[in-house]
Amino acid sequence: MSRVVASITLTQGVAEHLRSLIHRGEVGPGDRLPPERVLAEQLGVARMSLRDAIKILQDDGYVEARRGAGGGTFVTELQRPVETWRARMREQVGEFDDIIDYRIALEAHTARLAAARRTQSDLAALRAAIKSLGRGRGVAAFRQADSRFHDALARSAGNARLQTAIHSARGELFTPHDFLMHEGPVEQSRQDHQAIYVAIREGDPDAAESLMRTHIERTRLQLREIVFGRDDSA
Repeated sequence: MSRVVASITLTQGVAEHLRSLIHRGEVGPGDRLPPERVLAEQLGVARMSLRDAIKILQDDGYVEARRGAGGGTFVTELQRPVETWRARMREQVGEFDDIIDYRIALEAHTARLAAARRTQSDLAALRAAIKSLGRGRGVAAFRQADSRFHDALARSAGNARLQTAIHSARGELFTPHDFLMHEGPVEQSRQDHQAIYVAIREGDPDAAESLMRTHIERTRLQLREIVFGRDDSA
């Protein structure tokens, strides 16, 4: 029997956690990270480990340090990380579709559970995220609203392990900014989220699961065009 054992340091783990937050859109270009002391406390790590993790992200082009009265650590425009991610998806054959397939397996079932378990508080969180999606306040705001919707849906399922797995899977994808500069995909995403919300509100697990599957399959086609330049599945 063969086994593959992966080991990462605490610093690498912190860097990966912060990178995943950026990939999911929870923090975006121009956002300032919390002060070092506060962020270290939030993550439960020593400030030295956090500093080293921030250095990794700086070297990879995710964040930059600014000095002066309004200084701090800020998320960059992410041009270099996006291109690096695109290159990795192109080079590692099958990884892009593996990630999408995994997301479908996780989130379609999560939508089914959410339709059966959601509370009024869960529905309110989903409505708030959809409302934010339609405000048209720019790329970063859209990505944050999209992330809030999927997080709220994961919480609605009432399964902490599924929620953690969804966070991880979504962090492996990196929606390029030029994808969000076009109104079509943004409006389609808003419509998809609204339809999923209605199915969950009405307690229809079959519809919620089917709509989520369709939503992520649509994302597959849209992102494939951006990452690979054409629809290889056609």
